[in-house]
Amino acid sequence: QVQLVESGGGLVQPGGSLRLSCAASGINFSIYNMGWYRQAPGKQRELVATITVGDSANYRDSVKGRFTISRDNAKNTVYLQMNSLKPEDTAVYYCNAFMNIRAYWGQGTQVTVSS
Repeated sequence: QVQLVESGGGLVQPGGSLRLSCAASGINFSIYNMGWYRQAPGKQRELVATITVGDSANYRDSVKGRFTISRDNAKNTVYLQMNSLKPEDTAVYYCNAFMNIRAYWGQGTQVTVSS
């Protein structure tokens, strides 16, 4: 059974930082590309960042320079370091594992940026 379990969300003030983690089980983690998505209330889910099996990272423009995605294949975990957080970053953040036509999702973790 494939499981992706996110953690690390919470309430943070503007300008603050959070690190999200996503622990995977039931898959050969090292051969999956990984991604973080987010969905704000009333909006569609959007891609935040991806990291390939070769550690190549890509980001949506609005988070470039503030967010960093990384992976630890020994721990079957992908991370999203989020700095200089803004209120518009408020959303449920989802972890995604994808390879060819296979894709798996976590249950999401809430990130709220507010003073």
